[in-house]
Amino acid sequence: MVQLRGHHLFCLLGYRGMGYSKEYIENMTKLHQTLRSHPETLVELVEGPDQLCEKYPNSGEYHCKNQNIYVRDAVILEKMGLKIGEKLMWQEIESRVKKFVVPSDIQTVCETCNWKSYGVCEEGIQHILEGKGLWEVK
Repeated sequence: MVQLRGHHLFCLLGYRGMGYSKEYIENMTKLHQTLRSHPETLVELVEGPDQLCEKYPNSGEYHCKNQNIYVRDAVILEKMGLKIGEKLMWQEIESRVKKFVVPSDIQTVCETCNWKSYGVCEEGIQHILEGKGLWEVK
């Protein structure tokens, strides 16, 4: 089972192999490939730092405990009709994206995210809406 916080559900949709450090990218890529190859993987929604945060580089303020991140987590979970502590398969999360999310949501929900300007998250949502699953990361 994988533990994820709310905003990482969106981050995984847009993931293309970029990240904060070599260790973070390796961890994110491994998790992303697992979910892409095995959409039946069980995901537990957690509050606060998760398995991706474990490899966030320690360079000053710990981003993963920033209050703005907790707010983003809550907004995304609410938008998708999900709750902390819930356990569901990744494919069910993709179904929730199809039902409740549109690419333009990134502009408001993730307005303070450094990765927003790349446009990959909107593309990732569109990919899910088209039934294509997660992008292939090489």
